[in-house]
Amino acid sequence: MPSQPTSKFSVPNIVVLSGPSGSGKSTIVNKIIDCAAVQLKKVVSATTRPARTGEVNGEDYHFLTIDEFEQRRKNNKFVECEEVHRSGNWYGTLKSELEQADRDNSWALLEIDVNGALSVMAEYPQAVTIFIRTPSDEDYETRLRERGTETEDVLQRRLETVRKELKLADKYDFQVVNDDLDRAVREIADILSQKEAELHAG
Repeated sequence: MPSQPTSKFSVPNIVVLSGPSGSGKSTIVNKIIDCAAVQLKKVVSATTRPARTGEVNGEDYHFLTIDEFEQRRKNNKFVECEEVHRSGNWYGTLKSELEQADRDNSWALLEIDVNGALSVMAEYPQAVTIFIRTPSDEDYETRLRERGTETEDVLQRRLETVRKELKLADKYDFQVVNDDLDRAVREIADILSQKEAELHAG
């Protein structure tokens, strides 16, 4: 179950990007940081899974042992955390990452799964939440198979998760269709510029 924070700190600007596996959200995150008019700080998630070739601790993820992760969870250091895809691997968003974005006067940019996003919505209702989806619901299986990184069993579990996540898309403030990468990035940049203007106007 996602952790439930017991104390709040001031984080004026949070943007959550999430969507099913295969929606292209990681690519969008990397591009939006470079082109958005607002200052964004990508939040680095923590995970218990092993680092893959080329991944750097502290940049791609905070790679923790299961014991380290569990200790932080017990000490209420996460905004949200959970086991993903019944894989045995845990992922979570550390509160310290949001606090650092606040100190940097940046929007905290979270790329997290739907369950994690729901936890953030509950704790920080001011967060701007954006659901990334493909033009067709059938695209997810095609994209996941093209990766060729999972066994059939894992792939089927991911597709089961995709179906559940699509049913929760309406809980987000915005839904962006990733039919064209540059167009989708521009749409998200416009959303953030509009929200920034509303904050200054208020």
